[in-house]
Amino acid sequence: MTESLHPAAAHNLPSFITAPGDTDVLMVVMWVILVVAVLLFGVFFFHLHTLPDRIAHKTHKVQFEVVAVLCLIALFTHMHIFWIAGLLLALIDLPDFGSPLGRIAGSVEKIAGMEPGGGAAAASVKKATDVAEVPPERPEVKHGDGVATLPTTVRQPKRS
Repeated sequence: MTESLHPAAAHNLPSFITAPGDTDVLMVVMWVILVVAVLLFGVFFFHLHTLPDRIAHKTHKVQFEVVAVLCLIALFTHMHIFWIAGLLLALIDLPDFGSPLGRIAGSVEKIAGMEPGGGAAAASVKKATDVAEVPPERPEVKHGDGVATLPTTVRQPKRS
């Protein structure tokens, strides 16, 4: 049986108009394009959002952890100022104060007769009762050894 068109219908219908009960191919194609576009936009958004983190990681910045935390805060709070701050920190070279201060601390510990790096651990082990104990005997220091000794008694100021 041949399908006949209604007499009022146009006889030259466009190809995207489907007959009743048939699959609308244009709508299926548009759904696929929409899903792919949303996924690609999400990937682009996350790729752009991790830009400061990747810059700081690639250039081995000291402040890498701070940049990473700022990027996460910007992601979850949608406050773009954190992302901008992370980007600025990733692009700026901060001077390394830790290495020279660590070398100074190691030298001071060596001068004090302690093993370098052991000063903080030894200080944290001491208790309040250990401070009141009598210090151990010092070896004899001769003139010219290069070591200065400090007086062990405290002078009380004279009252007028």
